[in-house]
Amino acid sequence: MMKRRFVASMLAAMVLSCAFAFSACSAARETTRKPGDPYTIGFSMATLNEERWYADRDEFLACATEKGATVITEVAYNDPAEQVRQVRGMIDQGIDVLVIIPCDATAACEAVAAAKGAGVKVISYDRLVLNANVDLYISFDNVKVGQMLAAEILKAVPKGNYVIVDGPVSDYNATMINDGIKSVLKPRIENRDIQIIKEFATNWSADEASNGLDKLLTDSAKIDAVIAANDSLAGGVIHTLAQYHLVPAVPVVGMDADLA
Repeated sequence: MMKRRFVASMLAAMVLSCAFAFSACSAARETTRKPGDPYTIGFSMATLNEERWYADRDEFLACATEKGATVITEVAYNDPAEQVRQVRGMIDQGIDVLVIIPCDATAACEAVAAAKGAGVKVISYDRLVLNANVDLYISFDNVKVGQMLAAEILKAVPKGNYVIVDGPVSDYNATMINDGIKSVLKPRIENRDIQIIKEFATNWSADEASNGLDKLLTDSAKIDAVIAANDSLAGGVIHTLAQYHLVPAVPVVGMDADLA
C-alpha cells in the first residue's frame, strides 16, 4: 500500500512538473495557443506486461484529467522502433509535453530528439533515457532498491548459493538495481559466505526467469536464495521452484508490490 501511495504522489508531481513545462514551451508553439486551450500530454509507455504499469497509467490519467490536460497514451510493448514511431505520431498530433517510459535507454534518444526538435518538453519517467537532453527525470532511487533487495534476502539466507535474475541491459534501471545489490553482497562474497552461482539477464520476462532457473535445477545446481529484479521475474522463479518442490525452502525476493 505504501508503494502504491508513493507511485501516486510521484505521478502527481509529474503532472505539476508538466504544468511548469507548459509555461516554458517555445514561443513558436505558444503563438498558436488560444486562451483556455487544454494542454496535451503524450504518454509513451514501454509496456503494460506488469501489474504496476496499469496502476501508474490509471493514476497518471486521473491526475492529468483533473488538471484539465488531454492525454494521448501509446504502449510500445517493448519494441524500441515502435516506440519511436508512436512518439513521432504523438508529435504530429500536437502534444505539448512528452512523458516517456523508454523501452530501450539508448534507442529512445531518437524519440527525445524528435520531440525536442518540435519544441516539446520531455519527461523521462521511471526509466532514464541515456545521453538525451530530457527536461526532467522522475524515478525511484534504483540503487537503493537493489540494496534493499540484497539486505532482505541476507536476513533469510546469510550464507549460501545465490542466483541473481536481472532485467535487460537496455534498461538502465536494471543496471542501477544490480549495482545496489552487488554493493551489499560484496563483503559477503569476498569472505565467501555468499557464492553467486549464476546471474542472467531477462527482458523483464517471467518466462525467461522461469526457464533460466529450470536449466540450473536440471543441471542439479544447489540454490539457497534468489534475488529477482522485479516481481514478474520473482513470479517466474517461484513457478519453477514449485515444480521442484523448493517452495518455501528457497527464499525469493523481488519488488514492485504486485498483489500475486
